Amino acid sequence: MKYFWVFFFAVFPLAVLGLCFAAPSMNWWFPYGNPAMTPLGQQIDGLFYLILGITGATFVGTQIALVYVLWRGAVDTEGKAHFSHGSHELEVIWTIVPAGILLFIALYQMDVWANYRIKANFPSGLVAAGEEGGHAEFSGPIAEVTARQFEWRIRYPSPDRVFHNEREVREWLRNPQPDDLHTVNDLHSPTQEPVMIYLRTEDVQHSFFVPELRVKQDAVPGLVIPIWWQALKPDEYEWTCTELCGWGHYKMKARVVAEPAEDYEAFLESLRESQFDDGFQTASAE
Repeated sequence: MKYFWVFFFAVFPLAVLGLCFAAPSMNWWFPYGNPAMTPLGQQIDGLFYLILGITGATFVGTQIALVYVLWRGAVDTEGKAHFSHGSHELEVIWTIVPAGILLFIALYQMDVWANYRIKANFPSGLVAAGEEGGHAEFSGPIAEVTARQFEWRIRYPSPDRVFHNEREVREWLRNPQPDDLHTVNDLHSPTQEPVMIYLRTEDVQHSFFVPELRVKQDAVPGLVIPIWWQALKPDEYEWTCTELCGWGHYKMKARVVAEPAEDYEAFLESLRESQFDDGFQTASAE
């Protein structure tokens, strides 16, 4: 029995490493089965790989040390245990080294998260330069997304509406317009260009999560939060709520449809036609 734990802790890490290397061929989810479909998502995956590499190396190192200690204890049946009060040098080393690694990760990830979370760092065209003048390429949001128990309500500005600055966007967010377009659980966006939505909640806290786009943001009562992404290819992406928001939480499954710009414009036009159709046909002249 004295060799059992030596064998167990020697085989266990090897099995874990083997499973990790086999995961890509099994098409398991993050990050292999569904690679990031946005440039920012690819940077987020890079942070994931960095942390995975650091923790993986630490895991292997500690397992090797553990197996060595167990093996020495199993084979040396004649020796006596040596009592030690500890080593001040070792305590300093394994305090400073993890602190240094954590500091490195904290500094390394700052640019990625700043680009994702700080509005001033959003791509050109998504944020107006000034209150009145604005950026020459300012496009404004593609939609307002409102979470509620238990669905996502999407409000698009009319295809004819042009935003010139942030003040006009805030006015549109405060005051829904008669020509706005509406859908439920079905958000469309053009591909190959940065787009932005404004996220809010009508009741409790929800969480907007599109895994393949690597977009995740809590919808907090009282706040209107901008989110941006740039889908690299046309596809339909699963969109879920990842905040337990009540008995119907499981029903908050929706989709983000990324499509070429011309298809996106055609979608808005078809949505406008269906939404403002009064049901009457114009009589043809004879």
